Amino acid sequence: MGESSQKSLGLLDATLLVAGSMIGSGIFIVSSIMMNDIGSPAWMLVLWVLTGIITILAALSYGELAGMMPNAGGQYVYIQRAFGRLPSFLYGWTVFTVIQTGVIAAVAVAFAKYTAVFFPALNDVICDLGFLKITISQLVAILSVVILTYSNARGLQNGKIIQFIFTSAKLFALFALIVLGIYLGVKSNVFKMNMVDAWSAFKTTTSKTGEITTTPLLGWALVGALGATIINSLFSADAWNNVTFIAGEIRDPKKNIPRSLFLGTLIVTVIYVLANIAYMMLLPNNDIMNAPSNRIGSEAARVIFGAPGVLIMAGLIMVSTFGCNNGLILAGSRLYHAMAKDGLFIKKAQQLNKQGIPSIALWIQCIWASVLCLSGKYGDLLTYSTFASLLFYIITIAGIFRLRIKEPETPRPYLAFGYPFLPALYILITSTICIILTIYSPFNTLSGLLIVLLGLPVYFLTQKKQ
Repeated sequence: MGESSQKSLGLLDATLLVAGSMIGSGIFIVSSIMMNDIGSPAWMLVLWVLTGIITILAALSYGELAGMMPNAGGQYVYIQRAFGRLPSFLYGWTVFTVIQTGVIAAVAVAFAKYTAVFFPALNDVICDLGFLKITISQLVAILSVVILTYSNARGLQNGKIIQFIFTSAKLFALFALIVLGIYLGVKSNVFKMNMVDAWSAFKTTTSKTGEITTTPLLGWALVGALGATIINSLFSADAWNNVTFIAGEIRDPKKNIPRSLFLGTLIVTVIYVLANIAYMMLLPNNDIMNAPSNRIGSEAARVIFGAPGVLIMAGLIMVSTFGCNNGLILAGSRLYHAMAKDGLFIKKAQQLNKQGIPSIALWIQCIWASVLCLSGKYGDLLTYSTFASLLFYIITIAGIFRLRIKEPETPRPYLAFGYPFLPALYILITSTICIILTIYSPFNTLSGLLIVLLGLPVYFLTQKKQ
């Protein structure tokens, strides 16, 4: 069968896919982790604003590539056009092994964890193999991935409806959290107290015996800590590029993809910064650091709604993660379908079903994401894949410069905003973060690089067969 001819997604659908894929469980958790790393509310807000700027800069630059190549596969297609088959295969390989499937697994496990707030029995271990403990909650995570895969395989309309309902619900709920949080915060002096010594930074560590130590952060130590912890906020704001994978199914993609990238990333940036201000208006710095299991969202809801706040927040995160995974599952399969058509992925993944959906690619993704749900190693994978993800963003945006030289005559319906300065600024900022991560978190960054490099033998083996 040929390429899917469904062009049923408009600008609103594409923008909701960008926002919906970005907002998972991170915004309700990572601020607590970041506060332990840097101890300064002012620096934390700076990092969230910087995360937004980085993401919007990338989205504005991607618009040029999306307008030039409005085909399914997105970033994979851009890298191939600029740098050839091998770098694009390594990108696709990393997306399949860790970036997309690792995030799907992590988001599914977060969904199950918050479902367990209502049904504590889900935490029960049903199988203990020594090296691997399987809980009912992990099975719930897998079930959520299977349901969403099945729904998306039945047709684009299902995925579109789920995306609309769940993204609208979580945007509304986040706005409610922000408005109520700031409204109540204005009446208290929590924010004022938090900002008394707002710029003094320190790292808080808790030993196995429960001893808490704080280390002041000054000079390069502060730079290192900021560069290392921004990974948390960057991960919460990732997956915005997923809309480019499904370019083949978007109406007027040359205009709608660049617009949806900008609108989606801008909306989420504003929400994330305001959510952090709401947290700081409701919770003293110490409570942000010591939120149980880093669930800062639940603690904020407890202040607003009392004891039922924890259940309200758990319900919100269930909605948020379910909708987030729908977008990730929908988009990821289109990338493997594009790779399969190039002979760089399992051949059957290029087949489309009667609805014009790459259903085999969807089920292959489902199987691997389910294995990662069981492994319990997705947390490590996320850390490794963040570094790899940043590297491929840098390569893709470098592709804009390469293609301007290589293909000056190709029509560009949308030109990268602020070219060459803003794309170059993006490359400079993210490269600096990658260097800081390599210095301060070498194990995670080298593990990420190793996963990318493991794709090399796979590539040469598959090319030999052909």
